[in-house]
Amino acid sequence: MIPFLIVLGVILLLVLGEFAIARYFFKRTMIRSNAKREKTQKMAGTNWDAYIPHIRECKAKLAECPQEDLFITSEDGLKLHATYFPCEGSKKVVICFHGYTSEGLNDYSTLAIFYMKHGYNLLLVDERAHGKSEGTYIGFGCLDRFDAKLWIQEMIKRHGEDCKILLHGDSMGGATVLMTTGLDLPVQVKAAISDCAFTSAWDVFSSVLKNMYHLPAFPLMQLSSQMVYKKAGYKLDECDARVEVAKAKIPVLFIHGDSDTFVPCSMVYELYEACQTEKKLVVVEGAGHVESCYRDADLYEGAIESFIFPIMERA
Repeated sequence: MIPFLIVLGVILLLVLGEFAIARYFFKRTMIRSNAKREKTQKMAGTNWDAYIPHIRECKAKLAECPQEDLFITSEDGLKLHATYFPCEGSKKVVICFHGYTSEGLNDYSTLAIFYMKHGYNLLLVDERAHGKSEGTYIGFGCLDRFDAKLWIQEMIKRHGEDCKILLHGDSMGGATVLMTTGLDLPVQVKAAISDCAFTSAWDVFSSVLKNMYHLPAFPLMQLSSQMVYKKAGYKLDECDARVEVAKAKIPVLFIHGDSDTFVPCSMVYELYEACQTEKKLVVVEGAGHVESCYRDADLYEGAIESFIFPIMERA
């Protein structure tokens, strides 16, 4: 009897330990107040020191441009924010979605200047539970795709039925864009750009557990997913960008750095393979997570100019 009780006690301690780790994982990654940008940047491993002067220069230029705070209400009642930069007389709009723990103005300061030079109205979205948008629980694209559709509708109201809309996202924002392509989108949405998107929240967190914490995904992911479902209303494997982009009816440009340690570069090949519409893949040599547009700006911007802009003109 005693050995049985000891074994039972050990099993109980292991279960409680796994539950405690899963609870910590949930609180650390899913709750807005605990998800810190500094921790995410360390995990991503990209060295930003060389790019900071250029980023600051672009932010200063952007601050001088005419801009407006826009707000909409999500389907579940959250007040969502975006920063809008108008381009007078233009019917072209790019809606940008940032990465995990970031915000629109932070991720798109340099690309904003690029798009504005090419005559695009610019909408830099703060995804739910980020920036000036409300929300306690981070959506990882599963919830944000429905918010994205509302922003699309807002831009159509502002620019008319003859406007042309481009979606651009990086990291979590890239996954948001790809998951959005699987929805029934208005005809005004003409193309999408995904930079270092993950296939699903389940996949990317399983990768982080394995490669950075040396922990098995089972049963932590199962426990964490149930916690997310109970609190945030979705499961970590509920929305898969591979499944959603396979439904896409618009052209998609895929970009990824081959040295990305946060979202493995292997994911972009899975996403590209799943996409059945007109598409292009650009893998930037030596680029880490969300580093591609800085490490090789000519290649990055050139891909947009040669693949996306002609589509926007002819659509």
